[in-house]
Amino acid sequence: MLEPILPDNLGLYYGNAWHAPQSGRTDPTFDPATGKVLAQVATAGEADVDAAVASARAGFREWRDVAPLERARVLKEIAAIIRKHGDELALLDSANCGNPYTEMRGDAGVAAAQMEFFAGLVTEMKGDTIPMGPERINMTLREPLGVVARILAFNHPLMFCGGKMGAPLAAGNAVIIKPPVQAPLSALRLAELIDGLLPKGVFTVLPGGTEAGAALASHKGIDKVTLIGSVGAGRAVMRAASDTLKPVLLELGGKNALIAYPDSDPDKVANAIVAGMNFSWCGQSCGSTSRAFLHDDLHDAVVERLEADVSRFKPGMPTDPATTMGALVGREHFDRVMGYIASGKAEGARVVTGGNAVTEGAMADGCFVEPTIFADVTPDMRVAREEIFGPVLVLRRWSEEGAMMDEVNGLDVGLTCSIWSKDLATAHRAAARAEAGFVWINEVGRHFLGAPFGGYKQSGLGREEGIGELISFTQEKNIHINLGGQ
Repeated sequence: MLEPILPDNLGLYYGNAWHAPQSGRTDPTFDPATGKVLAQVATAGEADVDAAVASARAGFREWRDVAPLERARVLKEIAAIIRKHGDELALLDSANCGNPYTEMRGDAGVAAAQMEFFAGLVTEMKGDTIPMGPERINMTLREPLGVVARILAFNHPLMFCGGKMGAPLAAGNAVIIKPPVQAPLSALRLAELIDGLLPKGVFTVLPGGTEAGAALASHKGIDKVTLIGSVGAGRAVMRAASDTLKPVLLELGGKNALIAYPDSDPDKVANAIVAGMNFSWCGQSCGSTSRAFLHDDLHDAVVERLEADVSRFKPGMPTDPATTMGALVGREHFDRVMGYIASGKAEGARVVTGGNAVTEGAMADGCFVEPTIFADVTPDMRVAREEIFGPVLVLRRWSEEGAMMDEVNGLDVGLTCSIWSKDLATAHRAAARAEAGFVWINEVGRHFLGAPFGGYKQSGLGREEGIGELISFTQEKNIHINLGGQ
């Protein structure tokens, strides 16, 4: 096992300085693999949010006037620091959120790549000229919004911190990061690493819970708030933001479908089902394809292969480089996931593999659950309808396409969908009918930098990871000039 190096500073970072919370409150952050306390971290309250926002607004006034290419240079420097310290940051995440070190190392690379991507787009925030006839010029400008608050989720702490600050910073905004309450350490360490690279107040890290999140969402000095989280949290952010009519960007939950048509290769489908569940980080991914719809003609053949395919994911200590599957993020979430597994069993679903907590040896005190697959699932079961956000996959058998698509689209969420068929016409028609914001055909799970990612229905508002994300952190100004007016 590798040992993480904790940040030297565990307070609030704003104005390019470290501060104790005004209430004096700190809360423990845990290692979910052992249940042990890693550190006591400052908890921001409403008064701290006020101070941080004031600092951020001052920083914004300086940062917005920095030439775009200079902003790009700074962002590239931050990306280089993330790459240089990727191992250290990944290990912190692994110890703090329970995901395997090897996966978190990849997250560091993604964060750096996103930062570099948006740095390369700083000159693309272009306006237009609109013909108005002789002696008149009409044009539009793109200007930054001001101060952006980004409330992050626990499954990819560093990737969300490093990657999600790229677009608003490139656009000329100040950014306040509220790291996940379960895993704040990598964001604090990143603040240490990049301290001084940005003007005072431009980058802020405020660890805290619901009080800090609500204060940021409702604050009149915040010009946009974003959230990666549950549907319930998204509704709360929208309600809080409505008082000041600020825009929101929400990436929320999903109960995503993988659809396999009868002409599909059972081996490839079985592999895709396992890959799409993101078992490495215990299924804790909003994009996981946690419902697999298998046509009658290949259902049994796929099920036969699943136990062998999933066997490569074995719960282990997250900080061990050999580990292929980590721990759930905390005891409360562990209990929730185990409750869903118990519900599936009680309602008559058949356990294909897994279905148990892991409580032996070094993992005895941790939040470990076997990769679990249920067959013979009916649409009325809780495991078929509700997002579990854990390593639990349900299999549905289908024969009539229309009824199957009705069930796929019958939930209030629609983030991703994966469609498998050798007939691209069939697959493309299914993709058109799928009520989801991101659809794979004969692939699953991957994101593509530059391709917009986001959900339909209650899976979110707005799109990320493409130029549209950058533009969403700007506002459009129209300027009309009468050349003969004087």
